[in-house]
Amino acid sequence: MFDAAHSEPGLVCRKIVKSYGSIEVLKSVDLTLRPGTVLGLIGENGAGKSTFNNIIAGVVAPSGGEMVLDGAPYAPQSPSDALARGVALIHQEIRLLPELSVAENLFLGRLPMRGGRVDRASMEEQSHAVLARLGMRIDPRRRVRGLSMARQQGIEIAKALLRDPRYIIFDEPTASLGEADAALIFEQIYRLREDGAGVIYVSHRLDEITTLADHVACFRDGNKVAEWHRMPVAKQDLINAMVGREFTFEHHAPQPSGDRIAMRVDGLGRDGAFGDISFTLRQGEILGFAGLVGAGRTDVVRAIAGADRADTGTIEVDGVKVHAVSPKAAIAAGIVMVPEDRKGLGLNLDRAAAANITLPWERTLQRFGMIRPSDVSEMGGAQRDRFDIRGRMGLPVGSMSGGNQQKVLLAKWLVREPKVFIVDEPTRGVDVGAKMAIYEIIRGLAASGIAVIVVSSELEEVLGLSHRVLVMSEGRQTGILDRKDATPESVMALAVGGKAVRPQLEPSA
Repeated sequence: MFDAAHSEPGLVCRKIVKSYGSIEVLKSVDLTLRPGTVLGLIGENGAGKSTFNNIIAGVVAPSGGEMVLDGAPYAPQSPSDALARGVALIHQEIRLLPELSVAENLFLGRLPMRGGRVDRASMEEQSHAVLARLGMRIDPRRRVRGLSMARQQGIEIAKALLRDPRYIIFDEPTASLGEADAALIFEQIYRLREDGAGVIYVSHRLDEITTLADHVACFRDGNKVAEWHRMPVAKQDLINAMVGREFTFEHHAPQPSGDRIAMRVDGLGRDGAFGDISFTLRQGEILGFAGLVGAGRTDVVRAIAGADRADTGTIEVDGVKVHAVSPKAAIAAGIVMVPEDRKGLGLNLDRAAAANITLPWERTLQRFGMIRPSDVSEMGGAQRDRFDIRGRMGLPVGSMSGGNQQKVLLAKWLVREPKVFIVDEPTRGVDVGAKMAIYEIIRGLAASGIAVIVVSSELEEVLGLSHRVLVMSEGRQTGILDRKDATPESVMALAVGGKAVRPQLEPSA
């Protein structure tokens, strides 16, 4: 039971635990948010911030612990239950219906009615008022489709504000916004605080945290490891708390197999996403891409792999200019990429594992316009043995574990040996054993002379695998560090917009 101290106004969380099977995501977290204050919540990717916020907002239920809201027990069963109690979560991901109007999205699920019909005049009037409150000049009658990500993020915020919540969680609200749009969000947060609302503000942009927050809490590996109640706090102290766990370098990155440049990227950019990306990559080298959520890492490698078109810059492979206007063109030049979303972008979960592996290579398997099942089975079996894939290759890949699905995805793009192999979040959602197996695969590729780019949100993974680390912040390349200089502190300093620590712009001999 909560004691008398918790009867004061505010949102009080005590000993919050969340487990998924044997995996403990949150470990007895205590945190208090008072009305009229902004709590800055920081931590690396996977620290438990999102899980904690989802518990407060009724998205998931805690495995243990208690919450009280303004002196009364609080245990929301759903997001709508939380909203009814005055708690709103504004997600980083856009959840709008593009074919509906702005006003219809704002009032989705609770359209105002009059005389048995939707009161569009009232709906549009209220929509215009809340958008103006955010400094947004948008016609509420227009469709959402075609609006910029910044505008769509503003609509998400407006949708929450229409409920007049007393406690609001902002989860990376400026990740896709420029400075001018972000400033509008800050103004609204100041207004909310002045009106007595409590705000939890989650961001990897530490300058925003130190500017907005009245106090700051840091999560690491599911624990609240630090809390500051007096501001300002030195950015380096925040960085140290975020990366304070002991890093063990079990990996031993292979030595480059030669001095030959496999890839050269010069001045690569795409409007609104990233700009001025330049690096060289040798045969047999592993280049890690590090950065925080929204830094633009995936945007860059998608452009290199032809999934998105770059507006500026050049790409060369083995000294030959590559026009990566499509994945097919990139593959023809020797560039392949394993995407971060293996279920949504990488695999057809309803098809057999062997059929997934052969999918990009079906034309080479055709005989008189037909593909023999025995050829599919043979290629799938060879890749199964090569990558130690556990499970029957003739069954739907969706029935496999996450680790084996990831191995199937790697195997799919390594039927033919590429010149440059890009892997985005190689071990997301896999267990420790599968992680180590995937690390061995990546090291083996480099040892064979293939140039490898690894994009990962796990800093230890990037540092353990890479010869060099390219760090990005808000769509810009802030430095390239040699392995000896790439410490958690130096990478994190660059990732939050600092200056490079002994940057190495060309690969070392």
